[in-house]
Amino acid sequence: MTVRMTRATLVAATAVALSVALAAPAAATPAGAGGHDATRKAIQAAVDAGVPGVTATGKDGHRTWSATAGVGNLKTGKPRSADDRYRVGSITKTFVATVLLQLEAEGRLSLDDSVEKWLPGLVRGNGHDGGRVTLRQLLNHTSGIFNYTADDDFGRTYFLKDGFFEHRYDTHRPEELVALAMTHKPDFEPGTSWNYSNTNFVLAGMVVEKVTGRPYGDAIRARIIEPLHLTATSVPGTRVTVPGPSSRAYSKLTETATGPTYDVTKINPSLAHAAGEMVSSSTDLGRFYTALLRGRLLPREQLAEMTTTVPMSETNGYGLGLMKAELTCGVTVWGHGGGIHGSISEAVTTRDGRKSLAFNFNGDWSGDAGAVVEAEFCGKEPVRAGSRAGADPERRAGSGVRFAPPRIG
Repeated sequence: MTVRMTRATLVAATAVALSVALAAPAAATPAGAGGHDATRKAIQAAVDAGVPGVTATGKDGHRTWSATAGVGNLKTGKPRSADDRYRVGSITKTFVATVLLQLEAEGRLSLDDSVEKWLPGLVRGNGHDGGRVTLRQLLNHTSGIFNYTADDDFGRTYFLKDGFFEHRYDTHRPEELVALAMTHKPDFEPGTSWNYSNTNFVLAGMVVEKVTGRPYGDAIRARIIEPLHLTATSVPGTRVTVPGPSSRAYSKLTETATGPTYDVTKINPSLAHAAGEMVSSSTDLGRFYTALLRGRLLPREQLAEMTTTVPMSETNGYGLGLMKAELTCGVTVWGHGGGIHGSISEAVTTRDGRKSLAFNFNGDWSGDAGAVVEAEFCGKEPVRAGSRAGADPERRAGSGVRFAPPRIG
């Protein structure tokens, strides 16, 4: 059954809201040499559709391969690199959820604790009640808490051209992001439905800080980045640049996929906080998700909790900061996707961690990320350029999984 999710590139997100990532890598094998021709073609198809450049790294058994297409810098023509670091958006959520589950395993909190217990008085107003929302409901998006990036003024201020260039370096405190969400009514009563909300993970990051007494990024570094030797991965906080090696990031900053292309590489990522601020590389993301699904980061009980999903669609489910999807060939993959200004990323793996793929588009208005996933795991070649599916931006992701939900990440 074909996986069909809402198109979640930043074509829409840049108009109204924020959309919605292995110590030294093994020797890379060119895509196609190990049976990755379809993936290579899908990557090139994304460039043909308008994405400036793509970088991808995958692992199949013990073999690691990388492929790139297009450019990392439109001015100089410098190509993308397999070693590129990039903003991973909502892939950050899996890191945050992993830390919370580690804290649960240590007996320092319970997923059934209320948000009110850890963040008293913060989730309150317009029908919101933190005493009725659990930490588990934050992590699987069943809290009903309004998504702050869906606020129209926020979208106009940070995702359209005029607002972006005026406010790209603004610093946001997480309490301010939550307060914005509290100016709206909840989406539904806690536990009665599912809706993706970045506010959930801003709150989750704040809970990590309350429990540990330190910034949530410190916990990610100490518990995940350092033990797995993720040398390209960082939690930037308010740092506006992306560490090298890296490429430029590009956006249209309009409601459509037309018009001038702008360099949006520099941005203060605090507007995403624990919902989507991290930087990583394709190699690091593959190492992270492989280690996670193989039980290297969580005890068996906590991994079982993380992979217990609520339905998003007929074939897609959301666990605790982790998604699963059944592809058109019947293969089930786990991971997450992310979108932030000028950057669309995907990181997926099989449940046994034997086969993984992570990649990045350095443009947010075009390309079919789902087709790349389908190509790698199903051998499905992309739709020919010029066909309706290739030309219609609302259909480009229809051929496969899209892990980055609408509105951050």
